[in-house]
Amino acid sequence: MALDRHDPIFMAPPAGPNPELMLSAVLHLMSHYTAHHSAEGGCIKLASVIERHLKALASLPELAPVLSATCQQLSEQWAHVVERQLPPPERSSFLARIMTRARHAGSMA
Repeated sequence: MALDRHDPIFMAPPAGPNPELMLSAVLHLMSHYTAHHSAEGGCIKLASVIERHLKALASLPELAPVLSATCQQLSEQWAHVVERQLPPPERSSFLARIMTRARHAGSMA
């Protein structure tokens, strides 16, 4: 099968980000996230990728201002989704910190 070099895909400039492709990708990711969202919460990695795509789109100078502002707002909202899904940091008690330091000091002697 021969390639048709007159196909518009071959005439597109190869350099630089493609806003339409990026927007298409983020919309696909968002629909995938929604389709597989469970009662326990969605995939934090997927939410993070969506947030990064939206942030990248918002920073593109060739994007229309209203679309750029929308992407920026959505990026911030997805950042909150990611933050809510992160596991809470382990809080060590005062006694646990003292015991850890005592063990560490004992192993140094």
